Amino acid sequence: MPAAPFSAPLSRRKALTFLGTAALGGSLASCGSGPAPQSAPPSSPSPDDPNIVLTVHDPDSTPAPAVPQFASDFKLPPIQNGLVPVITRVATKQPVVFLTIDDGVTKRPEAIALLKQYGYPITMFLAKNFVQDNPDFFRDLMRAGDFIENHTVSHDTSMSTKAYSYQLAEIQGMQEYAKATFGRRPTLFRPPGGAYSNTMRKACADAGIRALIDWETKSNAGKMDYQYGNGLRPGDIVLMHFRPEFSSDLEAFRAAQLAAGLTVVNLERFIGAE
Repeated sequence: MPAAPFSAPLSRRKALTFLGTAALGGSLASCGSGPAPQSAPPSSPSPDDPNIVLTVHDPDSTPAPAVPQFASDFKLPPIQNGLVPVITRVATKQPVVFLTIDDGVTKRPEAIALLKQYGYPITMFLAKNFVQDNPDFFRDLMRAGDFIENHTVSHDTSMSTKAYSYQLAEIQGMQEYAKATFGRRPTLFRPPGGAYSNTMRKACADAGIRALIDWETKSNAGKMDYQYGNGLRPGDIVLMHFRPEFSSDLEAFRAAQLAAGLTVVNLERFIGAE
C-alpha cells in the first residue's frame, strides 16, 4: 500500500473568508475547514448575493506558492529484544530536513515569532525542570502543530551510566508531566548530552517510548556543525536549543536549509510516531 502524501507547512498569509447563506445568516467560515462552497450562478452575481463566497486578501500579499507534497519512504523500526531503536538520521530520498529544539531553559517571545515567520514545524525535546516554570511558552508553539517529546526530568548528562531504576524514573517522570501538562504522552526520547546505553533503551521501551532520537548535525553558537560532510543532507535531524543565541542559531540553520534546497517537515509525522 503506497504511503500517504506528507504535506510541508502551509504559508501563514492571512485570508478572511465570509460565507453567507439564508440558513446561516452570514456565519464566519475558516478557509478549508468545511465543505467546498457551491458554484456561483451562471449570471454575474451581485456582491450582496448570499450564495457566493467573497475572499478578502491582503493587498500587499502575493499568491502563495504550491505546497510541496512528500510521501514518507521511512518506516520506524520496531522495538526488538526490549530495546527501542536509535535514530540519528532518517534514511530518506525525499528533500526534507527535521528541526529539533532541546531543553527549554530560555523562553523568549522572538523564538516563537521567528518559527512562525518561517513556518517551521519543530520537535521539542524538553526537560521537566526547565519548563515547569512557564509551560504556556511551549503551548504557544504546540498550537502551531508541533510536538513535545521526552528529554527527562532533570537533564542529567551522566544518566546513561546509572542504574535502570534511576533512568526509568527520569523518563517516566517526564512522560507523566508531559501528558498532564500538554495533553500528550511523548513517543520519542532524546538523552541529555546524546549519550545512551542499552539500559537506557530498555527504560525507554518500558516507559512507552518508540524511538531514541540523536543527531549528526547541530546549529550552535550561530553556526552549523556537521559530523559528516559540510552541508545539510536529506533526512538530517538538526539539534538546536532554547538558548539566548536562539535567533543566530536559527538564522544559521535557515541559511544551510535554503542552500541545501531542503524543506523542513515534522519529524513525528514523517516517521509515523505521532
